[in-house]
Amino acid sequence: MKKKLSLLLALSAITINSFANLKQEDPSLVWFKKTTETIRFQLNKAAQTYKPGKNPRSVNPDGTVRLAGLTDWTTGFFPGSLWYGYELTGDKILAEEAKKFTLALDSIRNIKNTHDVGFMLYCSYGNAYRITGDKTYLPALADGAANLYARFSPTVGAIRSWDFEWLHYPVIIDNMMNLEYLYWSASAFSKPEYATAANTHALTTIKNHFRKDFSSYHLVDYDPKTGKVLRKGTHQGVTDDSAWARGQAWGLYGYTMCYANTKNPKFLQQAESIAAFLMNHPRMPKDKIPVWDFDVHNALDTAELAPRDASAAAVIASALLDLSTQVKDGKKYISYAEAILKSLSSDAYLAKPGENNYFLLKHSVGAFLYNSEIDTPLDYADYYYLEALKRYASLKKIEI
Repeated sequence: MKKKLSLLLALSAITINSFANLKQEDPSLVWFKKTTETIRFQLNKAAQTYKPGKNPRSVNPDGTVRLAGLTDWTTGFFPGSLWYGYELTGDKILAEEAKKFTLALDSIRNIKNTHDVGFMLYCSYGNAYRITGDKTYLPALADGAANLYARFSPTVGAIRSWDFEWLHYPVIIDNMMNLEYLYWSASAFSKPEYATAANTHALTTIKNHFRKDFSSYHLVDYDPKTGKVLRKGTHQGVTDDSAWARGQAWGLYGYTMCYANTKNPKFLQQAESIAAFLMNHPRMPKDKIPVWDFDVHNALDTAELAPRDASAAAVIASALLDLSTQVKDGKKYISYAEAILKSLSSDAYLAKPGENNYFLLKHSVGAFLYNSEIDTPLDYADYYYLEALKRYASLKKIEI
């Protein structure tokens, strides 16, 4: 009798533990666990393979890795990915590597000829300070923000993007992303003029970059003396009037972020209108990973589909998850973003451990018109994918 009782108790314990494990292992989140395991492996191998100051940017057609040096606009994304990887996995080695790769970018604080210092410093140093609270990161952030603000023109009402001689005062939709650096710096360094400049830039961009359907031009060139619009066009899209996919993603992300920082209803309206344009677009593929430009002739041709841009999808997912927290009913945004993340986390887009030169995502497009970085991994695709996963984990209350 005692043996039977002992056996019953043992079986009960096994059953209880099994139910407990089932409860912990939510079947709907198996993809997320698998993804984070791949992320941990790939980022650790990448940190061992590449050297601080020479960060992996993409893969060349011959299979070699294109590296990003200190003046490359993408150079801040790999350190930022390591920081997000640490947050997603809890792997302290990733935090140690993130610090090394971040501090190697110190001299970027002196760059004055591009708006991209926002990508370069805020994605690296900004995340480093946010996560660690270590004031070592603040001087570089302060200098970089001052240089970004110095590119603002009250006459134009916008921050100059590039210093190319063949353009008068170019402003690209990408510039919306770097306003976050100014909003944060306005508070961190008691510089309210930074936030004022960011607000003005965002309002000017609404006025001049967007069409009636809430798609956007890539580039607007202004007269620096009068602020008059001289030309609307593209440096990336298939035509001046097309909807370059990543450009639409930049706009969505930018206005969602602007609303979060200001609570200006104009910014929320703009963000939701851009979201509607993207989510309801007749040329959005079923897996919700857009081709590089919505207006290419073969955007939905299954026989010869135009190259996909996983980087645009990652930015859209991250933006929609953020937008979901800014509205009363954000379920539709969470659902759409979740669908994107599941697609990106599938075998079709997520690299297997050890493959893809240790990048996470496959199938992005850098600059199609210049035959540059077509159907390749991209460091910023990985960065915004990781950010989106982190936001998803927070919303779903997934324990890491």
